[in-house]
Amino acid sequence: MAVPAVQAQSSSSNPPTQNQAQPGPTPQQLTVQARIRARREQRRATAIREAYSHTYEAFTGMGYLRFVPGPSQQRVTLYAWDAGVTRFRNERFGITVDGRGYYGTAFVGLNPYGITRPAISQYAALAGPTYRFYLQPKYSVSGRVMGGFAHGNFSGDTNGLGAKTLGLYPDANTFAVSASFTGEYNLTPTVGFRLSPEYYATGFGSTMQNSLGFTGGVVYRFGKQ
Repeated sequence: MAVPAVQAQSSSSNPPTQNQAQPGPTPQQLTVQARIRARREQRRATAIREAYSHTYEAFTGMGYLRFVPGPSQQRVTLYAWDAGVTRFRNERFGITVDGRGYYGTAFVGLNPYGITRPAISQYAALAGPTYRFYLQPKYSVSGRVMGGFAHGNFSGDTNGLGAKTLGLYPDANTFAVSASFTGEYNLTPTVGFRLSPEYYATGFGSTMQNSLGFTGGVVYRFGKQ
């Protein structure tokens, strides 16, 4: 009779099998986890407000553009300075005013005049909406569309021959349109770096110049909404 008793005692001391239900978190543990998540989300929201609740964002930097300087000319590289200010209505939406100057050398080929690489330049003033569609404390992604006018100086280095003589567009004022995506990385809530791949279109010579490039530089935010 002692054997069954020992077996019963042994079976009652076995650990629970995998099929048996395991105890879940207690209501107190769930409450603690919820408070931790709420505090984490609150810190994130505070950091986003601290970075993006400024009224103004000023930008200065440089640019790069691949541009066709004449009806039958090859595409050349232009380098630029770029500066702008955005007035934000809230954390996401603002209006940007931008000014820039592009400089480069056109390759016009051999000709009787001995001018093969004249310097060219153009200047633009643009304005349009900016919208931040992805916000994080350390970085953001936004889209921007701007329109305005551009002034082209293609004859300044032609020794008086004129731009058309060398196959370049004539000096003129025309429209300019820009569309870009912008990524910003924040060093502090008020200072960051920006890089903007860009489509840039102009209308010199009564034709359409479709150019690709980018701008990049330093952002400074100031003023409170």
